[in-house]
Amino acid sequence: MRIATWNVNSIKQRTDSARTWLAERKPDIVCLQETKCVDDAFPRDAFESLGYNVAVHGQKTFNGVALLSRFPFDEVNNGLPGDDNDDHARFIEAVVSTAQGALRVASIYLPNGNPAPGEKFDYKLAWMKRLASRAAALLESERAFALAGDFNVCPTDEDVFDPVSMAADALCRPESRARFHALLNLGLTDALRALHPEGHLYTYWDYQQRRWQNGEGLRIDHIMLSPQSADRLATCAVDKGPRGQDKASDHTPVLCELAF
Repeated sequence: MRIATWNVNSIKQRTDSARTWLAERKPDIVCLQETKCVDDAFPRDAFESLGYNVAVHGQKTFNGVALLSRFPFDEVNNGLPGDDNDDHARFIEAVVSTAQGALRVASIYLPNGNPAPGEKFDYKLAWMKRLASRAAALLESERAFALAGDFNVCPTDEDVFDPVSMAADALCRPESRARFHALLNLGLTDALRALHPEGHLYTYWDYQQRRWQNGEGLRIDHIMLSPQSADRLATCAVDKGPRGQDKASDHTPVLCELAF
């Protein structure tokens, strides 16, 4: 089973490039972020025609998450539990059924948190605390799951091109990193680092200051696996191809394979 995560930075602008990538890479499950459209405006037919089931949790002009799956959805839940007043479309979770068993998958668009300190950073930390609570609850089930998406956290200095200049950014602040590592301490596995523990592996390059051309990126898109999923981890890699295309998203996909 091939699972991918990709912040497309507007699905309407990236529909054609996403279809091309899906046809080439053939992932079984895709977690999308920053779709930036309401549910009814999501180009569902474009992906259903490729054989994908589609689940969407959208919002006008910003945020928005979605799941594409070659397997049927047994259950779909929108919104991260823990705050009934949070109306941001940042979390969608579903159970997919395969011949080898069920897998729960969540697409996550974690808050950026800048400027930090401030209200936006407080919201980010509170959101991460809720995510940890959800992960802990799922771990109690002892079933396979994956939390994949744009976490807006560089876990270590090796995940950022310039740790000194980025030290005060919400993506790299010690509070953000502590919450990310709290997820790992629960028993989750960072799929990419499990197989590639060293090296600069970036998933995001800002449009400004020629970051892509200069190789100055950040690793903020992650696939986090439960123990039952991590035991089946075969491969995981960053696919830089889409970032080098014209009118690309500033993120590129991360793709992992589980031996289901």
